[in-house]
Amino acid sequence: MRISTTVMLTDETIVPARLARALEERGFGGLYLPEHTHIPVSRRTPAPMGGPAPADGREVPLLPRPYGRTLDPMVALAAAATVTERLALGTSVTLVAQHDPIVLAKQIATLDRMCGGRFTLGVGFGWNVEEAADHNVTWRRRRDLVRERIALMRALWAPVPTAYEGEFGSVRASLAHPKPVRPGGPRLLVGGAAGPTLFAHVAEYADGWLPIGGSGLKDALTPLHDAWRSAGRSGAPAVVPAYVLPSPGKLRHYRDLGAEEVLLQLPSGTEPEVLRTLDDYARYL
Repeated sequence: MRISTTVMLTDETIVPARLARALEERGFGGLYLPEHTHIPVSRRTPAPMGGPAPADGREVPLLPRPYGRTLDPMVALAAAATVTERLALGTSVTLVAQHDPIVLAKQIATLDRMCGGRFTLGVGFGWNVEEAADHNVTWRRRRDLVRERIALMRALWAPVPTAYEGEFGSVRASLAHPKPVRPGGPRLLVGGAAGPTLFAHVAEYADGWLPIGGSGLKDALTPLHDAWRSAGRSGAPAVVPAYVLPSPGKLRHYRDLGAEEVLLQLPSGTEPEVLRTLDDYARYL
């Protein structure tokens, strides 16, 4: 089981290149970065880590400081790619609904080429209604939008010019280079809570599931594999628990369940703080 990491990098934390070098030097498997384009101050969406739910139309408290200061993950991972040779790079997650898919397809393919095919695209549907609204995303249709944008990007990644026509957008048969190293695009994991809708998306167009933590993971594996087989997929979906605070027992549990990779959560801190955490986590390698 590969031991990788995830962290909210900001303009106040360790810089991506320094972190990436430190991870590769210590033998960690990968670096995955989250995404928020912005965080509206006026917000009624409860925080994903819990916190108070809105009541009587009142706004909820501000999120922790790093949420509104995150680096662009594609740019940060490009910096990491230039100073590493083996470290896997990925997103945890990219909010695909908030992007122009033609531009995003180019960014992903370019980054994947820059790192020699080490990139994993973690895909998320989002939780912050106000953030998505500023991108003109209709909340109840966001999963359909993401599904279609993945299909459009794969048309651009096809080996020959391929058109795509969908409900939310289209692209003409085009010359679109570079192509990702792997035919059809980089490894793609879908993030989100366990359930039939999420697992249907995983089975239809992804390589696996990127759950937050491992609560209920054992019970979720059977319906995930059922959905995978029902979609006619061979083999088994990858399972990559993310934002994990490690312990020997927890990591052993994930390994026993067949997780191929786990993403340990690093603090959004300064260089000394993050490097101390890396040295502590190195005992799990």
